[in-house]
Amino acid sequence: MKHPQEGQRLELECMPYNRDTGIYWIHLDKDWNLHFIVSSTPVPRNTFQGNKRTSPQFEARWTGNSYRLAVKNFTTQDEGIYFCTSNINQVLHFSSGQPAFFPVATTAAPTTSAATTPSSQATKKDIWHSRDPGTSHNNIPSFYCKMVMWVNLVCACLLLLTAITITITHCQSKSPVKVSTREDPLAALISAASSTNAEAETVTQHRHFLHISGSTL
Repeated sequence: MKHPQEGQRLELECMPYNRDTGIYWIHLDKDWNLHFIVSSTPVPRNTFQGNKRTSPQFEARWTGNSYRLAVKNFTTQDEGIYFCTSNINQVLHFSSGQPAFFPVATTAAPTTSAATTPSSQATKKDIWHSRDPGTSHNNIPSFYCKMVMWVNLVCACLLLLTAITITITHCQSKSPVKVSTREDPLAALISAASSTNAEAETVTQHRHFLHISGSTL
């Protein structure tokens, strides 16, 4: 990886797969967008973007053994990965990427070792050992299934009990009250005796009246 400075000249080298074949320089920027730079041949002949022979930003040349690409003034837009490709027998060959980024300024952050007290250790230990296997996430669906099953069973029992109660009440309201038309024998006997006594008393009174009337005459 190369780490050029702002405004510095950057040179990249590409070893061709076949010396008799030209190459293409491609730039992959930080946003993962590909940009065509130049097409170079051993003649030498360079064709930059826009079918131009020269570029104010890049230079390309053939050294006899390798192709070279130079970034004249390296800026933030030039950061990324550079590839050279060649088309041989309708097969596209890519070289290994050459990253080029500005050096990253790293500042060492102050490290403070956190003092671990026995109480904090004990707390962490208690937390880890206080986990109940029965309340794990795997058992939560089973618990809810059982709860729903019991609720449905209780509701079914209540509905059945209500239906039985309504049926009994409905049947009792429709059944007529049977009144026995048969007289009690004892009551009939007492009634007959009362009628006999009343008739006897009437006869006695009639005789007494006749006796009084006869004596008077």
